[in-house]
Amino acid sequence: MPRVKSTAKKAASKKDAAKKAASKKVAAKKAATRKIATKKGAPTKVAPKKAALKKAASKGAAAKDTAPSRWASRADLGAPIDGFFAKHPAALRAVLDELRKLIEAAAPDAVSSIKWGIPVFTLGGAMMCALGGHKTHVNLILSGPPDGFDDPDGHLEGSAATGRHMKLRSVDEIPRADVRRWLRTASETARAKK
Repeated sequence: MPRVKSTAKKAASKKDAAKKAASKKVAAKKAATRKIATKKGAPTKVAPKKAALKKAASKGAAAKDTAPSRWASRADLGAPIDGFFAKHPAALRAVLDELRKLIEAAAPDAVSSIKWGIPVFTLGGAMMCALGGHKTHVNLILSGPPDGFDDPDGHLEGSAATGRHMKLRSVDEIPRADVRRWLRTASETARAKK
């Protein structure tokens, strides 16, 4: 029996040590708060972000299950692209419509939908191109290696590993022959990813 008592004493002392450590952490958090003067001059206590993060992390798995996700899904994800076109001024809508015609001619089997808030055209699930609408211009975004798009006139911008883009402000600015060629290249690249 004496052995049981010593085991019980050890367990009790471990609990006491854990309680002391927890109380030290609480005391350290309180000491870490800093005073910030408000506009009226009355100081207020504000806990640092680090302490707030530790407190949130210590709430356990139950809190994680009920917590909202970090990013909510977009309401327009997968929606038809006609609504996107309708939101733009007439001049930019004309550019969007013309680019859409060129895309549909280059890849009639391309599927269009809203992703990342912009119209995206895919072939077999792989991105071919996208159209970005801004206040003063439209972006034609081409997916593929940047050196895959022959551009002797320098219309394309960017050199990211995922593609290039071109800014257009009017229908007259569209280099149709170049765009057709780039769209064929982008469609071939997307088909190769299948």
